[in-house]
Amino acid sequence: MTAPKVLVTGASGFIGEALIFRLLMDKRFTPIAASRKSTRLLGLCRVVPFDLNAPRSIPSLADFSVIIHCAARVHVMDESAVNALSEFRKVNVDGTLRLATQAAECGVKRFIFISSVKVNGERTFPGKPFAASDTPAPVDPYGVSKCEAEEGLRRLSSMNNMEIVIVRPPLVYGPGVKANFERMLSWLSKGLPLPLGAIHNKRSLVAVDNLVDLLVTCIDHPAAANQTFMVSDGEDLSTTQMLRRLSTALGKTSLLMPLPRRLLILVGRLIGKKASAQRLCESLQVDIGDTCARLSWHPPVTVEKAMRATVVHFQGYQSK
Repeated sequence: MTAPKVLVTGASGFIGEALIFRLLMDKRFTPIAASRKSTRLLGLCRVVPFDLNAPRSIPSLADFSVIIHCAARVHVMDESAVNALSEFRKVNVDGTLRLATQAAECGVKRFIFISSVKVNGERTFPGKPFAASDTPAPVDPYGVSKCEAEEGLRRLSSMNNMEIVIVRPPLVYGPGVKANFERMLSWLSKGLPLPLGAIHNKRSLVAVDNLVDLLVTCIDHPAAANQTFMVSDGEDLSTTQMLRRLSTALGKTSLLMPLPRRLLILVGRLIGKKASAQRLCESLQVDIGDTCARLSWHPPVTVEKAMRATVVHFQGYQSK
């Protein structure tokens, strides 16, 4: 019996590549990588060109049982576009809905969309983690675009037989992670003092292996159809706790100065980094109780193991 074909868009990206490798190891499905960039997956699986602005460049979506849509215009800290929301909409909304419409027309059974916790908002309060059932409250253009894509996918699903599954991850980390998480590892590895020794917030993170495990579960789980899922490692950390654990994994002594939270936010405002300071100091938790119960799923990788794997990869890359 031929293994069902699963198309993974954005396959050259951090999440997409990890997902392809997992599917290749599992051998229950035949992954096809769709990417607009060159990828090291060449030779390991079939790779097809893909551009969110021209989704019909894919030969035929009728060959696929499931599409896992990882491709997106990602959130950036220093946005340079004059109209950022318009740029996010072109890719994350219009491109996604064109692809999903084509998929529905070709008889694709299930479309899994990687959204973002930013659809829920930017911060949570004690005892009130975000849940999938909460009223969306996106703040920035990226979050708005993901929210609009979700709404469009639900409308599309109501008009045909294609099942929609939406997954909203918080910050994703793991071997090969880039951007702010990599910069943080660089600071810690150099032993630089950081003014983050007295942050008592709670933030949910998700290791890429845990996210990928959930995505694979959603490929054929009957209870995943037309549902929205929150995902995390199942253990929330303060910014201070996270930095200390990473320092330990790096084999370094953390130099974290206990500056008051209010002072940090004030300094961030004065130097034009208010949003960054707030992210470091405020809480953002997600409730994965419904995800675990509905899918009989539990994050398979612990925070310690995931952080250690992230650090080992970082150190190996730095030594080259």
